[in-house]
Amino acid sequence: MKKVKGSAKKETLRQVLAYISRYKLLIIISMIFAAASSALTLYMPILTGNAIDMIIGKGNVNFSAVSKTLLIIGIMVAVNAVLQWFMNTINNRVVYNVVRDIRSEAFAHLQTLPLSYIDSHQHGELVSRLIADVDQFADGLLMGFTQLFTGVVTIIGTLAFMLTIDIKITVLVVFLTPMSFFAAKFIAGRTYGYFRTQSEIRGEQTALIDEMIGNQKIVQAFSYEENAVGRFTEINDKLTKASVKAVFFSSLTNPTTRFINNLIYASVGLTGALSVIRGGLSVGGLTCFLSYANQYTKPFNEISGVITELQNAISCASRIFELIKEKPQLPDSDNAAELKKAEGSVRLDDVSFSYVPEKKLIEHFDLDIHKGQRVAVVGPTGCGKTTLINLLMRFYDVTDGSISVDGYKITDITRSSLRHNYGMVLQETWIKKGTIKENIIMGKPDADIDEVITAAKATYAHNFIKRLPNGYDTVISDANSGLSQGQKQLLCITRIMLSIPPMLILDEATSSIDTRTEKQIQHSFAEMTKGRTSFIVAHRLSTIRTADIILVMKDGSIIEQGTHKQLLEKNGFYANLYNSQFAV
Repeated sequence: MKKVKGSAKKETLRQVLAYISRYKLLIIISMIFAAASSALTLYMPILTGNAIDMIIGKGNVNFSAVSKTLLIIGIMVAVNAVLQWFMNTINNRVVYNVVRDIRSEAFAHLQTLPLSYIDSHQHGELVSRLIADVDQFADGLLMGFTQLFTGVVTIIGTLAFMLTIDIKITVLVVFLTPMSFFAAKFIAGRTYGYFRTQSEIRGEQTALIDEMIGNQKIVQAFSYEENAVGRFTEINDKLTKASVKAVFFSSLTNPTTRFINNLIYASVGLTGALSVIRGGLSVGGLTCFLSYANQYTKPFNEISGVITELQNAISCASRIFELIKEKPQLPDSDNAAELKKAEGSVRLDDVSFSYVPEKKLIEHFDLDIHKGQRVAVVGPTGCGKTTLINLLMRFYDVTDGSISVDGYKITDITRSSLRHNYGMVLQETWIKKGTIKENIIMGKPDADIDEVITAAKATYAHNFIKRLPNGYDTVISDANSGLSQGQKQLLCITRIMLSIPPMLILDEATSSIDTRTEKQIQHSFAEMTKGRTSFIVAHRLSTIRTADIILVMKDGSIIEQGTHKQLLEKNGFYANLYNSQFAV
């Protein structure tokens, strides 16, 4: 298990480095600035030691030389500050460019994932990966850049300077210092799992918040508030415990390494003092060496802290890369054809499909639809109506059998061209943030305002649009539009009315519209569907009486089919459904 975790961490780190390597030039410049900054920092103790030696002893104070040394130190401090500023600016740019690349790639990859993946994961948890986990990763990576480069350069430079002063004491420091690093590595290696658990629970919490906010009306309608708070409290407590463990173990690193470093500093001080007594080292030299010993151990302390933060960053990055590594939907075949403008004949040949292998839904389904037919699909909840639509649009691929449009198997047609030939209005509406006009012209971006108004009048949406503050230029969004559900649905219908593709899918397209407006829209639908193959899913059977063929589905199979009149005469399942809606 540890090997798996270790290999996963190495793979995540390898991927992070691959993203960072895109900015090699900036990293090289940052390292040059880090080296220059460290060199200036390391040279200052020598100047300080020299200045101290200039003022030791009665009548042995060289004010001129001391003043000159202090001036040089002041200039070096100013230059060092500028170098540090440039280095931090470059590091920030690299980190946030890397974060931008990862977040962009993750979101772009999300668009390529099959609908089955989206349906099987909580949306809030996916949002948490793209937002919270990436932010946590950025914080850890930024600390790594800021302290890792300067830390490594400082260690190497300090070691070189110490060797020029006293080799024996240097060997003592080099021998003792790695103890703090190994202690930090030991602790940090055990914090990865805690940070990973923390990220997962944070995603679970985000998913719950998203679920509760998105369904607040239902929560209040069923007095579910206490249960919601209870669920949140339970997850929040889990997150608190996981966070406390992660922070507790990671916070052990700093005091542990500081304790070891202080022991090293005391050892150097004692050894150096004995060397001064024996005359092997001057007081200024000892001061310089103590300063170097402190600077040498300090990066180990900082790097150990960085390692702890990187555990958190890597655990968050691993969740992001898991999303990026998810298999995308099967790509279009290399020789996939572009379906320009479909005639509209559709055939389902021995189609079988199930969302879960052990639970069969559609089996050996056959259907032959001719160009221009209006096909209504009815049946009880869960019979496979919406699944049929998902298969026609190739949101899901069939398990067995095939679906063809105009004689071409849809697996031999590009998804984009197939879907471009369908106009789709769903029961669930979606409004993007933008103006009324921008929402309507999504399917036909080059449409002018006159075309938009004509389409809106045909769907009876024009009346409420013109009453809005800025008419067709009124800015709306799905979350805060000020429109009723029925008005949103009218806008979605208007989109299709504007573009009118060769084939139509109307899945409970008028479910949120009042009966009077629905009757008016039926006339528009009649015109819109004339000569176009149309699939109409409806619960209100009164709306599909004029369909050319009605498919009655049950348990994933067609059990009856025919016209409204023919099905009533059969006095079967459809007749029972229809009569139950109009029973007095």
